[in-house]
Amino acid sequence: MTPSAFKRSLLDKKPPDALSPALTALWWAGNDDWDKAHKIVMDEGGADCAWVHAHLHRAEGDPDNAGYWYRQSKRKAATVALKAEWSEMVAVLLEKTG
Repeated sequence: MTPSAFKRSLLDKKPPDALSPALTALWWAGNDDWDKAHKIVMDEGGADCAWVHAHLHRAEGDPDNAGYWYRQSKRKAATVALKAEWSEMVAVLLEKTG
């Protein structure tokens, strides 16, 4: 799946099948459902979900909690706009799934 196809899928009622938990959470975040996105990353482990978790807390306006999750993801805290970070995350995570 390309980033463009992922973004187009936001018009659907549910995320595409076979997405990783991190990408599924980003899909819900892209549909302004913070709670569903957060539940997914809370229930999953790994650096990718920690990265999405950080983004969600940054979007929530909780920089301390976001900082914790950026550290868990082994990534520097983002300084770009939230939409730009979301787009970058989608591209990186889709590339990982190849």
